[in-house]
Amino acid sequence: MSKSDPRDIDEDAILKGLSAEELEQLDYELQEMDPENAILPAGFRQRDQTKKSPTGPFDRSALMDYLEKQAMEHQDREDLVPFTGEKKGKKFIPKPGTGQIPIEEQIELEPELEEALRNATDAEMCDIAAILGMYTLMSNKQYYDALDTFGAIANTEGINSVVKPDVYKIYPDEPPNDTDVEDTLRRIEKNDSSLSEVNLNNIPDIPIPTLREIFHAMKKNTHVLSLSIVATRSNDPVAHAIAEMLKENTTLQSLNIESNFITAEGMMAIIKAMSGNSTLAEIKIDNQRQKLGDSVEMEIASMLENNPSILKIGYHFTQQGPRARAAMAITRNNDYFRQQRVS
Repeated sequence: MSKSDPRDIDEDAILKGLSAEELEQLDYELQEMDPENAILPAGFRQRDQTKKSPTGPFDRSALMDYLEKQAMEHQDREDLVPFTGEKKGKKFIPKPGTGQIPIEEQIELEPELEEALRNATDAEMCDIAAILGMYTLMSNKQYYDALDTFGAIANTEGINSVVKPDVYKIYPDEPPNDTDVEDTLRRIEKNDSSLSEVNLNNIPDIPIPTLREIFHAMKKNTHVLSLSIVATRSNDPVAHAIAEMLKENTTLQSLNIESNFITAEGMMAIIKAMSGNSTLAEIKIDNQRQKLGDSVEMEIASMLENNPSILKIGYHFTQQGPRARAAMAITRNNDYFRQQRVS
């Protein structure tokens, strides 16, 4: 080998000759950061760009007060053209005869109609305009109310009235989910025959180990048909527990894991586990914190094509190819299920 061959370089000798500052700089340059992984702490997603020591513990309220004070003390930029209130230009004066209907376009009505129109109120004129199809003179609500009402004046205001929004009904908030998580876990572990549906939706304080125990207990459960954990902050460890459960469970028919923190890696494990499951008929996986990506969507389409038991899937595809393949596969699976039911 020649002296200039890179393979002849003695890396150990070079490292021994570096100073402490140079070694620190080398370690800083070789750090592997993942800015896209929202689960990692901030220190592992972006390099430390300052050597300044902290001046004290972090106080969010004090920081917000300081920023607000700085913003209030900051001087506003002066206008390039000061406002004086002076009116410029000429006042508009309409020409004589403007706004009047030309004589050749005027229509003469019978005296009775002339008198009726002259004495009609604004509300009655609004209904007449709606019946004649002059929908540009009124709001949509006034127009359709006039068409849907017979024998009475529908509009209570005139054509030139201010458009008001519809009064919407106020519905009470949905009550919180009062499901006892620990009791549900015990019943799943005991394979309680009276427990066929598990709904843990919108319970954000369920510990991750508890969720993993639930899916671990679901491996041997033979009575639960529907399981939903929407908005429970489930992450990849829970997703891997779901994947292990799907490989062994032969009873579950519906699974809903929408609105959680599962990444592409965890979702890929779930989709691959579904390939060997022949009892699950419905799964919902949409609205995760991160986009799943093209590879996961392609894997979903392949799974649907190879698993005829899936009849419904809740996911909004971002790519046209996987979306079309998934739609065709779902249609084929439903047709096959219908034929089996008829026969």
